[in-house]
Amino acid sequence: MIDPTILEPIADDAWPARERERLGGWRLNASSGHSMRINACWPLGAPDRDPEAAIEAVEAWFSARGLPPRFKLTDGVVAPADLAARGYGGGKETLVMAGGTTGEGDPSVRLLSTPDATFEAVFTASAGDPEDGRERIEALGRMPPPACFAKLDIDGAPAAIGVAALGGGFAGVFGMRTVPAHRRKGLARRVLRALLAEARQRGVERAWLQVEADNAPAIALYADEGFEPAYRYHYWSR
Repeated sequence: MIDPTILEPIADDAWPARERERLGGWRLNASSGHSMRINACWPLGAPDRDPEAAIEAVEAWFSARGLPPRFKLTDGVVAPADLAARGYGGGKETLVMAGGTTGEGDPSVRLLSTPDATFEAVFTASAGDPEDGRERIEALGRMPPPACFAKLDIDGAPAAIGVAALGGGFAGVFGMRTVPAHRRKGLARRVLRALLAEARQRGVERAWLQVEADNAPAIALYADEGFEPAYRYHYWSR
């Protein structure tokens, strides 16, 4: 099992926000306001001040950027003071899964060191709106090297993509997307295996990923590939 206090800082660094700041063990992330994990405060340790004062500082920090305050609360990590008493409520739940870098390479899956235009087109199309897509593309560009971008083409057009961020002794799997017309054909599995095989080739033996807790088909796919639940986190907003 993976200790969230070890993995969460790695996850934060793998998908960096446009603006980042620290309040002791609390990490503040802000971008354009769409992707929750890069628009939230991650309390991963003790803050550098009284918890109530820290919450007020977080609220002021997000307000100054025109964003609503949001906290990413992780199982197994000490939560800040009672957020419910301050009008916050829990919402979207995400499952973190962990596994080994098993799997075989696939000659049909192209591995790139940077995303090309067709990769970005598939990635953007999966977003809720153009601004959401732009924020996520910008986050891809901030991903620290080494990273591996996988793309599987069908009939000369991209059909499935995925990303592996290598850091801290882990491969973090992000951005698994399949074009709607090509879903339920096993393409995501092939992309995942290619990413894990490449990570293993680079000496990385452990992998992790994040999946929405209600996405049963994706969870089943990852479980079938040897991934097991590690912990969960929730977003709290006011």
